[in-house]
Amino acid sequence: MELASKYDPKVVESKWYQYWLDNKLFSSKPDGREPYTVVIPPPNVTGVLHMGHMLNNTLQDILVRRARMEGKNACWVPGTDHASIATEAKVVGRLAEQGIKKTDLTREQFLEHAWDWTREHGGIILKQLRHLGCSCDWDRTSFTMDDIRSKSVIHVFVDLYRKGYIYRGVRMVNWDPQAKTALSDEEVVYKEEHSKLYYLKYYVAPEDQASVKRLDEGNVMHQDSKGYYAVVATTRPETIMGDSAMCINPEDVKNTWLKGKRVIVPLVNRCIPVIEDSYVDIQFGTGCLKVTPAHDVNDHMLGLKHNLETIDIFNDNGTLSEAAGLYVGQDRMDVRKQIAIDLEQAQLMEKVEDYDNKVGFSERTNVPIEPKLSTQWFLKMQHFADIALDPVMSDEVEFYPKKYKNTYRYWLENIKDWCISRQLWWGHRIPAYYFATTDGKRDFVVAETAEEALAMAQEKNPALTAADLEQESDCLDTWFSSWLWPISLFNGILDPNNEEINYYYPTSDLVTGPDIIFFWVARMIMAGYEYRGKMPFRHVYFTGIVRDKLGRKMSKSLGNSPDPLELIDKYGADGVRMGMMLAAPAGNDILFDETLCEQGRNFNNKIWNAFRLVEGWKTANIEQPATAKTAVEWFAAKLKETAKTLDEQFKTYRISEALMTVYRLFWDEFSAWYLEMVKPAYIDGQAQPIDKATYEATLHFFETLLQMLHPFMPFITEELWQHLGERKEGESIMTSQLHIGEPTSDDEKLCAAVENVKLIVAGVRSVRSQKQIAPKKELELQVVGTNSYAAFADIIVKMANLKAFTTVESKAADASAFMVDTDEFAVPVGDLIDVDAEIAKLEKDLEHLQGFLTGVKKKLSNDNFVAHAPEAVVERERKKQSDAEEKIAAIQESLNALKNK
Repeated sequence: MELASKYDPKVVESKWYQYWLDNKLFSSKPDGREPYTVVIPPPNVTGVLHMGHMLNNTLQDILVRRARMEGKNACWVPGTDHASIATEAKVVGRLAEQGIKKTDLTREQFLEHAWDWTREHGGIILKQLRHLGCSCDWDRTSFTMDDIRSKSVIHVFVDLYRKGYIYRGVRMVNWDPQAKTALSDEEVVYKEEHSKLYYLKYYVAPEDQASVKRLDEGNVMHQDSKGYYAVVATTRPETIMGDSAMCINPEDVKNTWLKGKRVIVPLVNRCIPVIEDSYVDIQFGTGCLKVTPAHDVNDHMLGLKHNLETIDIFNDNGTLSEAAGLYVGQDRMDVRKQIAIDLEQAQLMEKVEDYDNKVGFSERTNVPIEPKLSTQWFLKMQHFADIALDPVMSDEVEFYPKKYKNTYRYWLENIKDWCISRQLWWGHRIPAYYFATTDGKRDFVVAETAEEALAMAQEKNPALTAADLEQESDCLDTWFSSWLWPISLFNGILDPNNEEINYYYPTSDLVTGPDIIFFWVARMIMAGYEYRGKMPFRHVYFTGIVRDKLGRKMSKSLGNSPDPLELIDKYGADGVRMGMMLAAPAGNDILFDETLCEQGRNFNNKIWNAFRLVEGWKTANIEQPATAKTAVEWFAAKLKETAKTLDEQFKTYRISEALMTVYRLFWDEFSAWYLEMVKPAYIDGQAQPIDKATYEATLHFFETLLQMLHPFMPFITEELWQHLGERKEGESIMTSQLHIGEPTSDDEKLCAAVENVKLIVAGVRSVRSQKQIAPKKELELQVVGTNSYAAFADIIVKMANLKAFTTVESKAADASAFMVDTDEFAVPVGDLIDVDAEIAKLEKDLEHLQGFLTGVKKKLSNDNFVAHAPEAVVERERKKQSDAEEKIAAIQESLNALKNK
C-alpha cells in the first residue's frame, strides 16, 4: 500500500474500524488466557455522546487495548440503562406533543410508546462510541430491561424480600413533583439558594390570652392591638396549612411564657398546641418552630413523638390539595409568592429577611423535592454496608485515587434504608401481588411470576383466581438493576455457575465518575458480595468532571460544551482522544481546552511525517557507522527504561502521565534525537543510503513505538503498523504482542550517559545562539582535563555540527564555556564572532549587573534590615550579592580578553 503524503483521519478511521468489526477483533470467548473484563457504565437510552462519555470511554478503551496487547483475553461489555425517570419524561413529552396524556392510556399502551422510543433512541450513543474507536464486544450489547437482566432483577427482589431485607411501609420520602415519584436520598442534590426568611405572627388562642403573663425576666413577648402573639420564622410559608403544633425548647427562657398555651395558625385560623422538645434550636429565628408532620422529615419525627395530627396538603404534582383548604389546585411555588402577599395584607407578617439556605433538588428533573409521607418499598441497607465496607478499606477493591475511600466509608457508616420503589410505568414492575383474604382483608405476596403468586395467595384464600390478583403498580428504582450489572451481564444471577460468569467475574477495572460512588459503585460491591461472595471488580478508577478552561462545568445551558462528534470530525478521533487524556489526571477535574485536540492532531502529523521520512530512506550493504551503532544501543535501552515506567504508570492508573511518557519518547527521544543521530547524510544535495542494520533497527523501533501508542491512538497506529510489513487478513496491531525486556544496569548507565551527551550538544547550540553563529558553521568543542565522553564523540560531532572534539589542559581565552555534570566544556569562538558587537553586549550586561549589585549592597548596608529581617531573607540577599559579583568578574574577564585581541 502506498502511503499518502498527508494523514487523513476520515479515511483511515472508517477503514480500520470496519476492518476490526469484520474480523471480530473485539469479540471475546472464554479460553485459557487470563481474562481482562470491563463493563461499561451503561449510558441512558435517552442520551447522546457528551464530553464526560468521551473521557470515560477513552480511558476504558485505553485499558482494554493495552490488555489485549499483553496477551489477555479482553472483554469489554457494552450496554444501556433504561433510565426510568428520564425516559418516562421523554415519552410523556412526546405524547403531549400529539395531544395525548399518560392518563389517557393503559399501562400496556404507554409501555408500547416507551419501547418505541427506546428502539428509536437507545442505540444512538453506542453507535457514536464507535466514532471514538471504542473496542467493545458489540455482540454482547445488553440492556437493563432485556430478558436476562429483567428476570435477574425480579429474582433478586424476591430473594431479598424472602430474606427479610425488603419491606413495605409508610415513610417520609423525597418526592419529585415533576416526575411524580419517590426518590432515594442519593438522588437529591442540595444547592445553595438565595431565599427569604418569613417571620409570621401566631396569636395566642383567645381563651388563653387572659392567662398570658411574664414568667421570667428573659421572656420575649409580642403584643399588639389584637393581643399576644408568638413569632415563627420559616422559609416555607406555603406549608402553614399543614401545621399541627408550635414547638419550643423547654430550656428556652425567652419562650417560657408560651408553655401550655395554644396558638392560631395565621390565615388558616386553626388552633394548635404549643409543645416542648429539646430538638428545637434556641438560636434559630425566634426559637419557635412550626411543626408540619406531613412535609418535613424532622417534623414528622416530632409528630410521632407527640402524637400530632398529620395533614398532607400537597398533591403528587406539587399543587395544593383539598386538605389545605386554601389555594387549592395552585402550584406550591406560586402559593409561596401569594401567601406572602396575603399575610402582609392581613398584618400577620412581622418581617421578611434575605436568607441563604440549602434546598434539595431532584437529581433527575432539577425541581425542588417535596418531603412527603408515602407508602413505599425499602431495602434494609445495614447488612449490605457491613459486607461492603471492609473490602474497600482493606484494598481488596482498590480505589484510584485513594481519597475516595474516605467518601465511601462516610456513606456506609451513615447508611439509610434505600427507597427502591418509583411511581412510574417504565421500568421493572415490582413483583408484589395484592388480593383479598377470606376475611376480606387486603394482603400481598411476592413472587417471580403471576402463576407462582397465585399459588401462594391461594394458600391464604383458596377461592382466588388469577383475575383476583392485582400487581403492584410501582416500578423499581433504575439503580436496582444497575447494581447487578457486572453479574447479570454474564447471567450470573439466573445461572450462577455458568462458564462465562466463572471466567469473566470478578471484572478487572471499573472506570466511572465519583458522582455515582453511592448510586452505583457501592451498591455493585454490595451485590457482588451478596450474590457471588466476592468483589465485582478489582480496581475502580474515578475520573474527574470535564470543565472548560475557565473551570466551569460543561453544560448545554452555558453553551461551553463542544459536540464530541464535531471535534472528531475536525481533529480526528486520535487527536481528540489525546486531547482528552492530556488534561485528565485521575480523580481531578479536567480543564478541557480545544487546543489540546489540535496538539493531538499535530502529534498525528508528526508520527505520519516521521514514518514517511524513514520509509523514504534507501538502504545499502555498507558498514554500520559508530554513530548509528551507539544510537541503536541507546534507543533500545531507552525503550526498556520507558516500558518499565509505563508499566508502573498503568498499574497506578496514571493514564495521563503514561500518554505523556510515550509522547515525549516519540517526539523528543525518537524524532528529535535518535532519527537525527542515524539520519544519512546529504552530499552534494543527494541523500546517501543508510546501512541495513540501522534501518532494520529503526523499523523495529518504529513498530514498538506504534505498539506503545496504540491504546491511546488506535487508528493511526493501525494504519502505519499495516504499512510496516506484509500482514495477513485479520492481523492487527491490537492483538500484536509487545515484548520489551527489563532494563539492565548497563542500559541505565548508557541512558544516563546519553542524557549528558544531549546536554553537551545543547551547550554547543546555546553558544551558537548566544554568539549568533550560523547552525551550519562547524565549531570546535574542547573538554578540559579528562574526556569522559570519547565513546560518544561521533554522536556529539554529528549532532553539534563540530569539526573537532578535543581534549585540552585549559580552555582557550576566547572560548565560551559551560559545565555538564563535573566536566567543563569550551567552544573557541574568537574568529567567529563580531568582536565590537560582543563587547557592546557584554558592557550592557555589565552595566545592568552593577546596578543590581548596588541595590543589593544598599539593602545589606542597612543595619535595621539586617537586624530585623528573617535570617533566610538576609541570606538570600547575600547570595544575590555573591552571584552578581561572580558574574561581573566573568564578564570583565571576557571583556579584557576581547579588548586585548
